Amino acid sequence: MGDYHRETVFLKESLLYDRSTERDDLVARVTRLQRDERCVRRAVWLMIFLVAMALAGLCYSAIFLADYPFTVSRFLAPLTVKIFAALSVASLICLLAFVGLWMVYRRELDQQRQQCRRSITNLLESQLGPASGVRARKARIAVNGNKVSAVGLDDRGATRRPPL
Repeated sequence: MGDYHRETVFLKESLLYDRSTERDDLVARVTRLQRDERCVRRAVWLMIFLVAMALAGLCYSAIFLADYPFTVSRFLAPLTVKIFAALSVASLICLLAFVGLWMVYRRELDQQRQQCRRSITNLLESQLGPASGVRARKARIAVNGNKVSAVGLDDRGATRRPPL
């Protein structure tokens, strides 16, 4: 289990302490996105396997053909070579589509994880009160996507505002 997955599990378990109405919806969305991402990741690995097998078949055909073809058109004439070529091209196209879909699901899951962090932060602030001091400013910077120019600290620890 990777760090990304471990953190997502921790966020989902932390949300269970929240009694708001949006909690169940947020947990359901994260669970659905995790399931969809896992399914697409498996499809990507399947396409990689199919591409490898089709290319291996093409190489096998190129090496062990009875009469070695000197042109591409003569090489593509046998039915087995046509099947391997079609399988490799189709698998490559599907691989590109699945990788794109995987990136879309990963981005959506990142957005939902960010929403989980905000919900957990709101829950902690409602139970414990707002955070104070340097740690609160650093946490706010990290949550806002590492935008150091929004509010930051100079070398001496004093608050620094961006120029207007």
